[in-house]
Order: sequence, then structure tokens, then C-alpha cells
Amino acid sequence: MSMKPNFIKGLHHVTALASDTQQNVNFYVGVLGLRLVKQTINFDAPEVYHLYYGDYEGNPGTILTFFPFAGSRRGKKGKGQLTYTAFSIGIDSLPYWMARLAAFAIDFEGPKTRFSETYIRFEDPDGLGIELVANHLDRRKGWDSGVIPAEHAIKGFYGVNLLTHDPERTVQMLTTSLNHRLVQEQNAYLRFEVEGASVPGYVDVQMDQTALRGTPGAGTVHHLAFATASDESQLELREALLGQGVQATPVLDRQYFHSIYFREPGGVLFEVATNPPGFAVDEAQESLGQSLKLPAWLESQRAGIQGGLPSFTKPSVFPQP
Repeated sequence: MSMKPNFIKGLHHVTALASDTQQNVNFYVGVLGLRLVKQTINFDAPEVYHLYYGDYEGNPGTILTFFPFAGSRRGKKGKGQLTYTAFSIGIDSLPYWMARLAAFAIDFEGPKTRFSETYIRFEDPDGLGIELVANHLDRRKGWDSGVIPAEHAIKGFYGVNLLTHDPERTVQMLTTSLNHRLVQEQNAYLRFEVEGASVPGYVDVQMDQTALRGTPGAGTVHHLAFATASDESQLELREALLGQGVQATPVLDRQYFHSIYFREPGGVLFEVATNPPGFAVDEAQESLGQSLKLPAWLESQRAGIQGGLPSFTKPSVFPQP
């Protein structure tokens, strides 16, 4: 069954696991200069934070989120996982970032080349794989956060790398159900993008079956979310997936978007999330991420929930390298 081309608009967010809340905030706000756009809880485990980092507005396609389970064991990147999340930076920004990472004693690989781009690769304190890709394709403006100068700021996602158990079937799902198209091939990588995408949001499928199986834990990705325009497009896509035998969940209310989940044939958990209503639905744009937000159905339990969560502070502006 053919899919309508407007079901998927690109990447929405990536959600990963972490081991320590303060360490996580220090790295993504203090080192990478992302905005903490929402602090809420894991709706399925209210004793755990759900922290969202992104650009100033919290736009889909910029959001990296975390469930920090205190003291959790570190996982291992491998088959069946999203192994690297790539962020977009300006074409001349790599020297700045190499100096900044070095100033914080963060090891990195590169500069490396892939397709037509130059990038560096490193890990967060839990081992989550991060890349910064220098490019001239991304016209989004970086946030002048006071941590990173606007001209060097992270703009949002550039793409993700999938290392799956069955890359051929992963490709089949991307191209037949999620309206991606193959745009480049290089060595063991196939690159896909959404037809008509206005900003980068590549999905690279790594054709490497010699890799070891990944194990979940801190520093690994829990799921990859694709963006859809509306509740209506989400429901249409869900019906189409069910018709193809894909076990998609019912629509779940995540307060800032509505979601369906399903596992692609190669083992990666996919989500399709609506772009509306967005992160400003329960707090003003200028104060995003400043206080704990709970869904209405948990508000009566606020005292107990908040008392059980670890306290953290946003880091002060870290010095420039």
C-alpha cells in the first residue's frame, strides 16, 4: 500500500537514557549550549525526569531528550540501535568546537569526512554518541544562549545513524511506509531523507552485519521520533501501518505532542509524534524549562513526585575556550 508523501515531515526528537541528572544538564546546557526547553517526568515512570533540550523555541528536529535513571548501568552501542545523533553547525564552526571540547578535556575523533560533509564525533559522559557536522545546507539560526556564540551554536539535528539487525528491511520500512527516499550511498552507508524536507534530517542506515548487538542502558538511545503534521496525518499513518501488519500502539498523549510507537524490523523503536501543540502549551516561551511541569492527570500527586526527584541546577555560563 502506498503512503501519502506528507505523512512524515522529518525528524522530531531522539530520546536516550542517562545515569545522573545534574551531569546530564551540565553537559547539554553548559558544554553544548542547548536550551533546557522542558523538565517533566517520564509519564510511564513518574519517579524519573524527562528532560528536553533543543533550540530556543523547542522546534521539532532540534530536540534531544533524556530519562536519567540514577545510578543506571552504562549500555553499549551496537546492532539494533540508533548509535550516533548528528547535530548541525555552521560550515566554519569546527575549529571552535574542537577547541571547546579540548578545553573541557572531552576526547573527540576527527575531523572526519562522510559523503560531502566534515564532522567530529565524541561521547557524552554516559557514552552517548554525538556528532557535529559542519555544513552550509542548514539555514536555521543558532541560539545566542550566552554559552555559545550564535554563529557557532548548534542549529538542530543533521541526522541519525541506524545500525540494525536487518538493514534491508529497515530500508524497506523507511521507503515504503515513512516516505523517505535514498539520496546517497557511500561504502557501508545508505542515506535517506524525507521528500521535500526543508531542513536536514538524514537517516543513515549502516550496512554492517559484523557489529555486535547493542545493550540498553545509560548512554544508549531509547527511541527515534519522526514528525507528522497533525493528529489526522498520524491516525492515517497508523491505520496504514496496521494494514501492513506493523504493531503500532494506540495514540498516546505526551502533553506536548501525541505519539504512536512501533519497532522497525531491525530492532529500533520508532515513534511518530505530532508537531502540535508544542512546548509552550503550559508555560511561556521565554520561561521554557524553568520549572517542573506535570500533565493534568498527575498534578494532584505533585508533592510526592517532586519530593522523589533529585534536585538539580542549571549550570552557570561556562567560560569560552
